[in-house]
Amino acid sequence: MNINHLIWRNLRKNLNNYYLYVFALIFSSALYFAFVTLQYDPAMDELKGSIKGAASLRAASILLVVIVAVFLLYANSIFIKRRSREIGLFQLIGMTKQRIFGMLSAENLMLYFGSLAVGILIGFSFSRLMLMILFQIVGAETGAAMNFSVQALIQTLLIFCGIYILIMIMNYLFILRQSILSLFRVRSSSEGKVGRLSFWEVVTGLIGLVLMISGYSISSELFGGKFTTMAQLFLAMIYILGAVILGTYLFYKGSVSFVSKLIRRSKGGYLGITDVMSLSSIMFRMKSSALMLTIITTVSALAIGLLSLSYISYYSAEKSAADSVPLDFALTRTEDAGLLGKSLAAEGIAYTVKEVDVIHVPADVTQIQTGGASELISSGDEYMDLAVIGDKAAGQLDLKADEAIFTGSNDMLQKFLPLKKSGEIGLVTKKGSISLHYLGLHREHIISSQYSIGTMPVLVVDQALFDQLKQSSDKVFHYNGIQITDPAQLKQANEIYEGLINRMTGDPLSRQELVDNQKQNMGLIMFIVGFLGLTFLITSGCILYFKQTGESEDEKDSYTILRKLGFTRGDLQKGIRVKQVFNFGIPLVVGLCHSYFAVQSGWFLFGTEVWTPMVIVMVLYTGLYSVFGILSVQYYKKVIKEAL
Repeated sequence: MNINHLIWRNLRKNLNNYYLYVFALIFSSALYFAFVTLQYDPAMDELKGSIKGAASLRAASILLVVIVAVFLLYANSIFIKRRSREIGLFQLIGMTKQRIFGMLSAENLMLYFGSLAVGILIGFSFSRLMLMILFQIVGAETGAAMNFSVQALIQTLLIFCGIYILIMIMNYLFILRQSILSLFRVRSSSEGKVGRLSFWEVVTGLIGLVLMISGYSISSELFGGKFTTMAQLFLAMIYILGAVILGTYLFYKGSVSFVSKLIRRSKGGYLGITDVMSLSSIMFRMKSSALMLTIITTVSALAIGLLSLSYISYYSAEKSAADSVPLDFALTRTEDAGLLGKSLAAEGIAYTVKEVDVIHVPADVTQIQTGGASELISSGDEYMDLAVIGDKAAGQLDLKADEAIFTGSNDMLQKFLPLKKSGEIGLVTKKGSISLHYLGLHREHIISSQYSIGTMPVLVVDQALFDQLKQSSDKVFHYNGIQITDPAQLKQANEIYEGLINRMTGDPLSRQELVDNQKQNMGLIMFIVGFLGLTFLITSGCILYFKQTGESEDEKDSYTILRKLGFTRGDLQKGIRVKQVFNFGIPLVVGLCHSYFAVQSGWFLFGTEVWTPMVIVMVLYTGLYSVFGILSVQYYKKVIKEAL
């Protein structure tokens, strides 16, 4: 039998072991080629005027390379260890390590590049679907045709050839460093030892929990006024990141196995079959997997958090635009309002106009502040300019001469500049200071964001006082809001507005234009983050799944023994289900906790709605992640059936 015949027989013999490896290769190459194809698709050129599509996709593809490379290297490490006994047998019959490496490399070459070819074909098939999804999210009215990109093919081949070289180096080092005896012990070596409750195990677990809780606590106060300088804010963020990651590692290293041992001790050693099947894995394997689980948990939390924040911004696009532009159009010059009004009337589009005079007045609001993180954005002046309007423009309000309210609240204001429900406000005029009784903060936005000062709301005062302030002010502005009467004509009105935009000399705004721009920008970010998050979800799920398949093969003899002792197949399967709940559930729950506190600490910087987008993302992630736990249970059932 020559070496080529041996390679071919070995390849056929190990197909059962290699099918997961082949899946990893096909999935990774299909994913990468489909994503890279978007960079070079001609349809993306039509979007460059509104979004930086190609640049964003190119940056994301670099991160995708890292995820795919780590995934394939880990998958390869699992399967080279599965063949450790076979490698040891080859050495026993006299084959050199170099000869064994050459034989395995030839097998891997056929599998790797065969799977790569299949993956590229699948990726090409799905690239059009991805492009259609992207266009749907950003609202781009562009066709998505099938276009095979030679540049994407070359880039994919170069990247995966580089990964193949890394895999070969890993395999060579593995074969070179292992002795014949160690090769027979790779799969049978235990991952942990049965021991008593260790003092250091308890301390490690407690430190991990304390670090995670302290990170959560500080994140909840990040913009609450406790950190008032950029240096303090930066140090707080560094501490949160370090404490949560290190705490997660120590949690897996000590707390999980410690709690499992406590459960075991509480039962006095009388464990049922379910306890044996589930607790053994947690006690003896969780510590050795602490680093891998920490990485999976951290990146899962990052993916969920970023996707939640981008979806919050996308989901809040219409509400944010309505806060910035209360009516359909906002124009700062009366001439521009007249030009747009005439054009609308010429097309038979009915509309109403709201005109409001606005002035900017220096004010002292220190008496109504309750702290917050205002120093992060404060210029350090004693007074700040406020946009002021009369109560006549505010509709139902009827204020007295010495009364005032703020209108136009938002969640960011509540964090950075929380205000009391009452107090005194001082307006500074040329004739002196005017003290007003502050009556509270309303959420309604009356004028557009062009007139607001930063994130500050608009101050509403008595109309007579406003007229008096207006006469002595040199900062008088005119707000012209236009509302289309029939919503069905809004699209046509926006087309007219876009045609006149170059003829307007002021600073006009369209609510619909703001909505479209935010959905385009955040839609692209959400697509990229969602794609990368889905990639990591699948790769991390596969890694845990591959690990469980390896454990099931190692425990196969134990199932046979348990069956001979009288336990039924149902007893074994019940224990396996509990085991998978722990193996997949613990990283998921910890990752969800990390992402929840991360989102809660700064969601108001991205939009106006938090719960609905965040819950949707978390539920979808949990559902997809659970699929791998179900697949693991099914694989265990197959192994148990074979063992019996």
